[in-house]
Amino acid sequence: MEHLKDKLKSLRLPWMAQALALRNEYALANSVSYLAFLELLIEDETAQRQANAYQKRLMASHINVQKTLDNYDFSYQPGVDKKLMYDLGTGRFIRQKENVLLLGKPGVGKTHLAQALGHQALKLGYRVLFIHANELIERLQTARGDGSYRLALQKLLQPELLIIDEIGFKKLPVAGLDDFFEVIRSRYEQGSIIVTTNRNFEDWGALLGDTVMASAIIDRLVHHATVIRITGNSYRVKSLLREEVPAVEPGLNGQTHP
Repeated sequence: MEHLKDKLKSLRLPWMAQALALRNEYALANSVSYLAFLELLIEDETAQRQANAYQKRLMASHINVQKTLDNYDFSYQPGVDKKLMYDLGTGRFIRQKENVLLLGKPGVGKTHLAQALGHQALKLGYRVLFIHANELIERLQTARGDGSYRLALQKLLQPELLIIDEIGFKKLPVAGLDDFFEVIRSRYEQGSIIVTTNRNFEDWGALLGDTVMASAIIDRLVHHATVIRITGNSYRVKSLLREEVPAVEPGLNGQTHP
């Protein structure tokens, strides 16, 4: 058996080699056919390779796996279409190279939903990258300075899904506007983008410092896109209010007091 294990390892089938002894015992005890025995070993190898590939994609994505659709409080944001979000979670928009734009004031759960869709995409086998808008521009500007611009740009174009978070959180540097446009232009109809922003589109001209460029960026983002506007209250305010509610105890006369 050790010789067979070595052969499997030389063929780059390490998980089949690792499972060989256990599967052999199982096959002997249960009179498993040769074909079924081979199928079990192949399943072991395939499952482990898929698990490893998922972990690699997850590490490269910078996605917070705690942000899922299942733990998003749709009851607190009834304006968010739960059915639509789960439909997007099937990866349909990625296959069709479409975009998702999440608009709303701070704290309503835009980033949570963006990362939840990113997590779903990872589980479906897609490559994903989550990055803040200003970090994206800073990364490209730094790359221009050290001569690695094309490589840095390519890293933003390779994933099937690019998530750009917090456009509008602070004003984007004018010097990086061309770089930001290049990312949007290059991914247009070639790869999906999820954007979160706390600004309405009519504010993007002032935000970017160039109304013509802002219009060109918005035009490419909204074409083939699902636009979701979240108008509810902040989750952070919800948590704060819960913490500030005083505890009450029954008084001697049956009334309650803090």
